[in-house]
Amino acid sequence: MLFMVIERFKNGDARPIGARFKLSGRMLPEGVTYHASWVDADGTRCFQIMEAPDAESLNAWIACWQDLIDFEIVPVLTSTDFWAKKQLE
Repeated sequence: MLFMVIERFKNGDARPIGARFKLSGRMLPEGVTYHASWVDADGTRCFQIMEAPDAESLNAWIACWQDLIDFEIVPVLTSTDFWAKKQLE
């Protein structure tokens, strides 16, 4: 499954996140794949596409960052998959 992960940096501060990332990397658990990310122009939010078997698979990764980031996890489909699914309905 694909997930849009919306990260809101606590206190609007990306610096502690960057420092931890440089020290420890992304810290993804087995079975979770990072695809791409974008940071808003203000540097207070990040939008990531992650792939995992289910949303619960992201919990170990979230636990590594939740002191610095508030997370919103949204299951998403590619446009191709969405429209293919709609054709079957």
